[in-house]
Amino acid sequence: MTKVKELCREKLQPIIEEVGYELVDVTYQKEASGMNLVFTIDCDNGVTIDDCEKVHKIIDPILDELNPTDDKPYILSVSSPGIDRPLKSERDFKRNIGNEIEISLFKKIDGKKNFVGTLESFDEQQIVIKNQDGQVKLDRSQIAHIVPVIKF
Repeated sequence: MTKVKELCREKLQPIIEEVGYELVDVTYQKEASGMNLVFTIDCDNGVTIDDCEKVHKIIDPILDELNPTDDKPYILSVSSPGIDRPLKSERDFKRNIGNEIEISLFKKIDGKKNFVGTLESFDEQQIVIKNQDGQVKLDRSQIAHIVPVIKF
C-alpha cells in the first residue's frame, strides 16, 4: 500500500501543484466500499467542491495510465483537509505562526500530555509555543499530533 501512495505522490504532486494546489496527503486504504485512493489537497484560499472536482478530472486519466494498483479496483476521491487539519508540513507550520495550536504528546512530560498555546517558532527538532505557563519548548520526536485550535 505504501508503494501506491509513494508512486501517486511522486507522479501527481507536480501536476497538482502546477494547477495551483498543494498535495497534503495521499491515502490508499480498505474501506467498507472497497479500496479507496484519496488525494487531499489545499490552497491558500481554501478548497471548494469545485476545486476537488477539477483536480479529480485532471488526475483520473493520469492514474488510468499510471495504473498504481496493478489493475486492482479502487475508488478515487479528492478532498479538502478541513480547517482542523493536523500540522505536518513546513508550510502548515508557517501558516500557523501566531495562531493557537493544540499539541498531543506520545507520553506525559511533567504530568502533562496535552499543551495549548500560540505557535511562536519551529524547526526540525522542536516546536515553541507560548501559553499561560510562559514559553514551552517541545521536541518534535515526542509529539504525536498537532492541530490548530478552532474557535467559533
